Amino acid sequence: MFLTDYIKDVYGAVRSLLKGMRMTGYYFTHHKEIITEQYPDNRDTLKLAERFRGEVVLKHDENNEHACTGCSACEIACPNGTIKIINKFDVSPEGKKKKAIDTFVYHLELCTMCNLCIEACPTDAIKMAQTFEHSVYDRSKLTKKLNRDGSKLREGVE
Repeated sequence: MFLTDYIKDVYGAVRSLLKGMRMTGYYFTHHKEIITEQYPDNRDTLKLAERFRGEVVLKHDENNEHACTGCSACEIACPNGTIKIINKFDVSPEGKKKKAIDTFVYHLELCTMCNLCIEACPTDAIKMAQTFEHSVYDRSKLTKKLNRDGSKLREGVE
């Protein structure tokens, strides 16, 4: 019983190895499609898939305005606390207090690129960028402030 199970395991391993080697040999002899990217040599011409998720970014327009109202829906939707929104209250000329974001903190080192924050955002203020080179020696460099200095809420966004 033990010997037959051992022989079956060895046979299965050799069969699996030969199956993989056959596929490798096929791609070696048939140069129809190149699948391997020559990274980093092709950095300028590298095309990532449209669905690739690199990191969360807050979209700003040419006037340094964004659509984030500070509702914290993305912060609540995040399964591991990657996003932290610090709000402030602006006073309008009419004297009304209005909630606005003071700082939009994003912890890239915690992010699982699950896209739940993007789906939860009611104003479509954030998106997933296609950046992927995030290697750093200091972990604190992976904590990012997404709202730019002097940015404000776009007019007409509620």
